[in-house]
Amino acid sequence: MNRNGIGQAVRRVEDQRFLTGRSRYVDDIQLPHMLHGAVVMSPHAHARIKGIDASAAQAMPGVHLVLTGADAKKENLGGIPPLFMPEDMGGPKGYRTFRPLLEPTKARYVGDRIAFVVADTPELARIAAELVEIDWEPLPAVVNVEDAAKEGAPKVWDDNAAGNLAFPLMMGNKEATEAAFAKAKHTVSVRLYNNRITANAMEPRACIGDFANDSFTLYTSSQNPHGVRSILAGPVFKIPEIKLRVIAPDVGGGFGMKGDIYPEDGLVLWASRKLRRPVKWVATRTESLLGDNHGRDQLISAEMALDDNGKILGLRAQALHAVGAYVTNAGVVPVLCALRNIPNVYVVPAMLVASKATFTHSTPLGPYRGAGRPEASYVIERLMDEAARKLDMDPVELRRRNYIPPSAMPYNTTAGWTIGAAVGWTYDSGDFARLTDRTLELADWNGYAPRKKASEAKGRLRGRSLIYYLEDSGVFNERMELRFDPSGMVTIVAGTHSHGQGHATTYAQLVSDWLGVPFENVRLVQGDTDAVAFGRGTYASRSAMLGGSALKGAADAIIEKAKAMAAHLLEAAGTDLEFKEGKFTVAGTDRSIPLTDVAKAFYRPVGPTTKFGTGLDASGSSDVPPTFPNGCHACELEIDPDTGEVFIDRYAVVDDVGRVINPMICHGQIEGALAQGIGQALMENVAFDRESGQMLSASFTDYAMPRAADLPLHYELDFIDVPAKTNPLGVKGIGEAGCVGAPPAVMNAILDALRPRGVQHLDMPATPRRVWEALQKAR
Repeated sequence: MNRNGIGQAVRRVEDQRFLTGRSRYVDDIQLPHMLHGAVVMSPHAHARIKGIDASAAQAMPGVHLVLTGADAKKENLGGIPPLFMPEDMGGPKGYRTFRPLLEPTKARYVGDRIAFVVADTPELARIAAELVEIDWEPLPAVVNVEDAAKEGAPKVWDDNAAGNLAFPLMMGNKEATEAAFAKAKHTVSVRLYNNRITANAMEPRACIGDFANDSFTLYTSSQNPHGVRSILAGPVFKIPEIKLRVIAPDVGGGFGMKGDIYPEDGLVLWASRKLRRPVKWVATRTESLLGDNHGRDQLISAEMALDDNGKILGLRAQALHAVGAYVTNAGVVPVLCALRNIPNVYVVPAMLVASKATFTHSTPLGPYRGAGRPEASYVIERLMDEAARKLDMDPVELRRRNYIPPSAMPYNTTAGWTIGAAVGWTYDSGDFARLTDRTLELADWNGYAPRKKASEAKGRLRGRSLIYYLEDSGVFNERMELRFDPSGMVTIVAGTHSHGQGHATTYAQLVSDWLGVPFENVRLVQGDTDAVAFGRGTYASRSAMLGGSALKGAADAIIEKAKAMAAHLLEAAGTDLEFKEGKFTVAGTDRSIPLTDVAKAFYRPVGPTTKFGTGLDASGSSDVPPTFPNGCHACELEIDPDTGEVFIDRYAVVDDVGRVINPMICHGQIEGALAQGIGQALMENVAFDRESGQMLSASFTDYAMPRAADLPLHYELDFIDVPAKTNPLGVKGIGEAGCVGAPPAVMNAILDALRPRGVQHLDMPATPRRVWEALQKAR
């Protein structure tokens, strides 16, 4: 067995570099004669720009340039469009925005980019930015999604005939759903708010623009360098892509937020072209909170219809989903996935769900770890607990009665849909009851009663929950390359981008297993559009599935290409060769040659081997359909009724992520996502003043981040592998799983603890104050 191969808990090779300070982030890069930029952000949620006076800033010694939206218009610079809109997929027409690098006429949220100042130092640039005087005409603003959807609400876009509607979405079957509710013995309903949160990556966004030799180089903290190049070269600068090189070096966390293109990426390039010097910009934490894409912000009303035996008959929901002031690059994705993923792991015979993506005078929203899947899971799992309570049924048993059985796979969730069937799913595999059994065992579900008594003896409330989640993972196609060098070392040239996922380790495990080369002889190249021919980047838990499948294609091509050379070296026919454990062997003999020796032969300068070509390399691509990671969460917690504080005591998770490449890395991914999901449930919240539109949580003083003490001391984690049937590796996604399951698990457990005191509903985040106030109100 290969001790560094597939399924082994190999330590991440990246970590030594990160832990010893030898990583290289954008802000670590120092280019000769580099200048520094600062952005002037709008202090108003909605205001007309009557004039800009930058003379005082420009007069400061050491200030080289001040750019405004008017300058961008003069130079015919374009805006940043959404990657797609529903109408591009055959859906309803919406309002397509083009986000300018600098807004020339009107600010639409606090944080909108208005001017860009370039100076000798970051400090000087920020001081000069304070001197840019803007003549504002404040206008009425709306930041609450429910307010924005009302008739007569202040418009974000004056020419939008649909008011603040960005686009509508609907899917399901109206007639079948109405019939299901008409014959139902029981119905339950919920009205839920999925709170707005933000990624707060450890490394704030940063970029450097360098214009030289009539071409641009952009260093940026991005999850998707080729995607950045495509948008900036195309709609924004209108130049051939070959004229723009994008480098994404080490990136300190992305979480979907860094998958977009931001105005600053274009601003540093534009300023560098004008000044013929490199220009760097690095966000402060407040600028990140104001300017990074946010996530969630959905208000939804949902109903479930059931028969007397607790079987689901139908489900309907109507949502308002905020998109902020602009539809971002992948801004449609959370709205779409928040609807189509609602059925989860259950047989839902009839469904009609709809959402209105709604503009508000607030920071734009986009994918944040999970991107719509957490919203969908939250709705269905809150409904399941409400149904169990109404039917006086064990919530675990209710779920079991409605699970899609393994015998039903492949299972089409859109059967009977008359609207939106094209965007539904077909699950290829899953064994939900088996994962539930293992979760109950890990959670010591049957030992709950004495723990509850012990909590009561301390004056605390205790509650528990069991939920099930399912998400889709992987999107688009991908390309990977393998190259042997003259010494027999292997380079993986990846179209994906690792920013915490551990690709240098997991990809090396795959290649070591498939080609039999030593694990330590494999290196990873990524994140440079000049070094990587093409790639889609990393998001939506796609890399192991799509990148791994493409890598398998490249490995197979390497073996096939090397076979002719091996046959020559072994003086045998190619048809007589077998490849196993890194060697070509003549069948029925002990004659063999390692693949690394075959690779070296491709680099001989003269002799008969030259007829096989120079170098051993190959590429592979994949366009396999999405996979469906799923899992069961059990949460047990205590609440101090005197303070409202929540203490998570036990947390068990069993995941089906298909074939596990590296269990240690998978555990790390799950625990990280759990921290973010628990953070959303208990404390994280982007807050705005409802009247002025000012952000009230623009620093870590006011935006609460989870700390170690807020999380369980220990998670009970396990995997049950149910291999995917739609890709050659059998893998499913892992990166977002914890975020999808944790919010309903925590909130259902909190409500289980509070219901005996009369609390029937609570929205996220369940802060101590909110919990305490709910208890006081229930009294």
